Amino acid sequence: MIPPLLDTFKRLIANTGPISISHYIAESNAHYYARRDPFGVAGDFITAPEISQMFGELIGLWLADIWMRAGRTEPVHYVELGPGRGTLARDALGAARRYGLVPSTHFVETSTALKALQLELHPQAVWHADLSTVPADGPLLIVANEFLDALPVRQLVRTQHSWRERLVGLADDRLVPVAGSASMDAAVPADRRDAPEGTILETSPASAAVLYEVAGRLATQGGAALFIDYGHAQPRFGSSLQAVRAHRKVDVFSAPGEADLTAHVDFAALASIAQSRGIRWLGTEEQGRWLRALGIEARADALAASAPAHAAAIHTARERLTGEGQMGALFKVMGIAAPDWPDGAGFGSMA
Repeated sequence: MIPPLLDTFKRLIANTGPISISHYIAESNAHYYARRDPFGVAGDFITAPEISQMFGELIGLWLADIWMRAGRTEPVHYVELGPGRGTLARDALGAARRYGLVPSTHFVETSTALKALQLELHPQAVWHADLSTVPADGPLLIVANEFLDALPVRQLVRTQHSWRERLVGLADDRLVPVAGSASMDAAVPADRRDAPEGTILETSPASAAVLYEVAGRLATQGGAALFIDYGHAQPRFGSSLQAVRAHRKVDVFSAPGEADLTAHVDFAALASIAQSRGIRWLGTEEQGRWLRALGIEARADALAASAPAHAAAIHTARERLTGEGQMGALFKVMGIAAPDWPDGAGFGSMA
């Protein structure tokens, strides 16, 4: 019998010393996603595509619109990073098909459990462990919804004497955050080093690597990408690491591999990385504003009119996706595109 990941971490730390936060997240989430379907009411959390078909449909229309205005180049490839159950792709590709966009379908996914669910909806899809094997013969239309937030983050904490890496150690047989012994001042931007003691600086080298690779592919092949996640549009301090199990927040260090670990996405940092590759940053919008700009209100009204018995549920779902106190403000949508591709619909007010 495979021992619980918590016991594995305890033995590792007892024998070799504290481990990095990023190591802890990477191992925990790899274990978590490999063994289960975490989505839906019976799972641990619900993502936007599972709330309403409107979310995926509007993404599909956005992709079709920018592709048509870019010249309808073919072959063209739809690439989704972390496609969940395949629900978003089903709705997006269905909407795009009405406007002549019928791309090949590619999923970047490592979970065997989720691949099985995706296969049911998309038997024609091709699966990849990373972007390196995605076709290089035409524009890429890339979508990543709640993908970046599950990637490992690195944390630095300001101590009395210097910045130190925040690690995971042991205290009274419990996993707890501890400060490392080596000075990390050189890893902190000069304009942020004088923060008060106890301040935490969080970065995501893994997310940066994804943006760097996606931007490079768009610069070479053409295309556009949407990154949709909860996070902030401007840099900030503080730990945003959280764990969710059965739709409730739980202690981050209590049950590794049994809860979903996520952290807020720093969209300002990712926009800078994308632009450093010579591609276009289309903007970063609040999800609610972006969906309203794309017509979610009209789509909800049309769906409600066609199914009056479900009208209340349809409008509740729309409010959940766009409401200021729900997903509308916390979640952001960032668009990037190849240098010669046009502007993307829905961006502008925060760009």
